[in-house]
Amino acid sequence: MSDKKEKIVLAYSGGLDTTAIIPWLKENFDYEVICACIDCGQAEELDGLEQRALSTGASKLYIVNVIDELCDDFIMPCVKAGAVYENKYLLGTSMARPLIAKKLVEIARKEGATAICHGATGKGNDQIRFELGIKALAPDLKIIAAWRSDKWNMNSREEEIEYCRKHGINLPFSADTSYSRDRNIWHISHEGLELEDPANAPNYDHLLVLGVTPEKAPDKETEITLGFEKGIPVSLNGKKMKVSEIVTELNKLGGANGIGIVDIVENRVVGMKSRGVYETPGGTILMEAHTQLEELILDRETLEMKKDMGNKLASIVYEGKWFTPLREAVCAFVDVTQEYVTGEVKLKLYKGNIIRAGTTSPYSLYSESLASFTTGELYDHHDAGGFITLFGLSSKVRAMKMQNAKEKK
Repeated sequence: MSDKKEKIVLAYSGGLDTTAIIPWLKENFDYEVICACIDCGQAEELDGLEQRALSTGASKLYIVNVIDELCDDFIMPCVKAGAVYENKYLLGTSMARPLIAKKLVEIARKEGATAICHGATGKGNDQIRFELGIKALAPDLKIIAAWRSDKWNMNSREEEIEYCRKHGINLPFSADTSYSRDRNIWHISHEGLELEDPANAPNYDHLLVLGVTPEKAPDKETEITLGFEKGIPVSLNGKKMKVSEIVTELNKLGGANGIGIVDIVENRVVGMKSRGVYETPGGTILMEAHTQLEELILDRETLEMKKDMGNKLASIVYEGKWFTPLREAVCAFVDVTQEYVTGEVKLKLYKGNIIRAGTTSPYSLYSESLASFTTGELYDHHDAGGFITLFGLSSKVRAMKMQNAKEKK
């Protein structure tokens, strides 16, 4: 009989929570801990991770770059759909979680692991997103949610730091504060500190990472041109670029001009409201440009239905239900609508504003002769009379019936 330890894959960020979880897993479950950091564009947050993971007891660390896959296969479907949660949130964290779950499962399969662990809290949305993704892709794998475990008895940063010290781990984490943040190529979110009370204004000087407030943006507009093919951005200012490159460049341009800062109180899946500030400069510009292009190309009925589908997809993604038939079906509908969403969008960025500067498309349904006040071959003003008679017939009949009823009293 083999006494070889079972393996567990830990979703590892290198932060205090996941650092403390490594010795905790070994002590309470006797697992061999394999750390997996999924690089979604966290930038400098990845520095020094391998040494930290191995020095705290992990047997191995995977760092998997998924930036292009995130942009192409998860972000773009949401952009094409116009998926925005509760009118403001551009789903930055939500879109990345199913991809992270997918990669954790792939590493677990490669390593022959029997379980996956995450450090998401029991109050948040991420526990749902991670676990629904894992269940959909690998229903046989055990899931350990450290913060929901009866064996987890650390309830503060101070207690986690002390736990690490007792296990010979001295790390550069302070008990103080900072905001709770999640960063990837699409956005950065901020929660905690003064944001916990909706009565407080955000301390933007302390908070912002990707840009500046509109007040501090240059007193000069920045002009940009975005090219799209079938709903996907393919060029910026005439230069062909892949999606991740466009998002990265738009983050710089948007951030510098105070674009994409959102302060929102949102409804979490678990039933509570939470307040956060999101920075999504590049994403905000992309979504606006895409919407602007669609206005020229989509007919009224399709655009109306697509708005419903965009809202539906936003809820699906926010709730962690990416790997479902419904998500696939909604995205299939959206893809059909994007067949002719090709063209060029010009914008001006100025002090937090995205100003339209002209849109062109070979598939535009806009007809200048039809839209003008002059009578053209396709439209006779007299035709409108008959149309209005039929269009308002039900209203007129109802009014007549009500009038007759009143007269009989």
